[in-house]
Amino acid sequence: MKKYVLLHCGFEQPTPEVMEAWGKWFESISDRTVENIGFGAAREISSEGAKELPWGPDSITGCSIITAEDLDEAESIASECPFIASIRVYEVRGH
Repeated sequence: MKKYVLLHCGFEQPTPEVMEAWGKWFESISDRTVENIGFGAAREISSEGAKELPWGPDSITGCSIITAEDLDEAESIASECPFIASIRVYEVRGH
């Protein structure tokens, strides 16, 4: 099994229904989950300096590290998530 990072993108104020859907999804992948990480306040640092990153449609709000046989299986798992804007799936290389 390989490890994959699922970057959760997009933010909107969650309703109880959205929170319930997320809870069900996290429960459904619990046997494949290595770690779930939620993000808080953030800054982007570049050659132009640092800027605060607001919460909105373009935000990366957290990530899940899962195990899967290949990228296709990781995509299948991610596609069931009640994402806000999108999920980006990355294979973890090396250690």
